[in-house]
Order: sequence, then C-alpha cells, then structure tokens
Amino acid sequence: MATTNDKHYSETITTEMEESAKARGTGIAKRSPLYIEQKMEEGKAIIALTTEGTWVGFCYIEVWEQSEYVANSGLIVSPAFRKTGVATEIKKKIFELSRKKYPESKIFGLTTGLAVMKINSDLGYEPVTYSELTNDEAFWKGCQSCVNFDILTSKNRKNCLCTAMLFDPAEAAKKAIEAKPLPEVKKNEGFRDKVNVFDRLVRLKQYVWLKGWKKKDEEGNAKKNSILSLFFFW
Repeated sequence: MATTNDKHYSETITTEMEESAKARGTGIAKRSPLYIEQKMEEGKAIIALTTEGTWVGFCYIEVWEQSEYVANSGLIVSPAFRKTGVATEIKKKIFELSRKKYPESKIFGLTTGLAVMKINSDLGYEPVTYSELTNDEAFWKGCQSCVNFDILTSKNRKNCLCTAMLFDPAEAAKKAIEAKPLPEVKKNEGFRDKVNVFDRLVRLKQYVWLKGWKKKDEEGNAKKNSILSLFFFW
C-alpha cells in the first residue's frame, strides 16, 4: 500500500499515465500529481517498486455515492516492466484493499484494454451496461479530459469505447453459496447396514426354530415344518 513516503513518485506516475494513453491512442481521465498524493495519504493506493526503489506500477481507489460504489482506477505500469505479470499483481492487491476497506461496496471499472478485462474477469468482475455504474456526476466529470468524451455525451452516457465491468459482493456471495457442493453421501451405505441386520435376524430365527424343530423330532413328534415353511412364515 502506498504511503506519504511515496509522494515523490506522483509526477512520474501521472506523466506515464498520459504518455501511455497517447501511445495507445485511447482516452484517459487525467489526474494531477496532487490528486495521486492525496490517494497515498488516504491509504487508497497500491504502488509497486523494485528493491532499489525504482517505480514499477500504480493503481488507486475512488469512492462514489457514500461508498455504494468503488472504482479501481489509474492502473499504470512502467514500460520497462510491462508484460511481466506485475499489472495482474497490482490489480489483485488493489482489489483486496478495496474489499477490506469497503466490503459491501460494488467495485467497477472502465477500460479499453483486453488485458485489464481478463484480469478483472479473473477477479470476479462481469461486463455490465453503463446504467449499472454510479450516477455520481463527479465521476462522469472526470471523463471530460478523455479524448472520447464527445462519444460518451453523444450516447447520453449509456455507452462509449470503454467496457464497463462490475464486481457485486452480494451477487458473488450468492454464487458462492449456489456453487458449494452438497455433502457427499455414500451410496448404498445404509442399504448395506440394513441387509447385514436382516441377515443376522434370519440366521437367529432359523437357529431358534430349527433348534425347536429338532427337539420335537427327538421327542417323537411329527415334523410340522420344513425349512421352506419356516422361511415363508418369516
């Protein structure tokens, strides 16, 4: 988690955000170094550094509508460290931080990057329409600095080049319960127990009746039953 000790990286981070957007030819909501420093002070950011102190990557949290919505924004990785998996690790950490600070909040993001979409999907995000995102005007005002803002406004904020993705903790909990496997039941286990008991009872009954039949025979009485008749009597 980024702290006030990381403020000196703020200008490097914002510069790389802007340069990266230009290189991709896509839009990005510009953020000032002061804004990035504020996120560090509030404990709402993740920063990646080498052991020597070289800046590697960054991402921060934004909160909307009294914490009903949370956004993981501004993911950026230094060009020298791209395609190393660090972006995935940063996204995981900022997601964990968001869940810890705002466990009941819906987490959303807007992106044009396929790699980020894949990372979000692995974390449990799902593609949604813009209508399922925050209505906070301050959030949408942040898009004014994006080169695609005219497209957004022409679509009445219902669509743009970015893909909207959302993680809903309530839905995630529901799916987890539905996906939980039922207790394993050992097939025929109860049936086998019943068969064993039945077998013992039959043997006991045969023993008692046969013993009585043999005794009567020894006393000279006529045999009145056979093994078959005993079975049917049972």
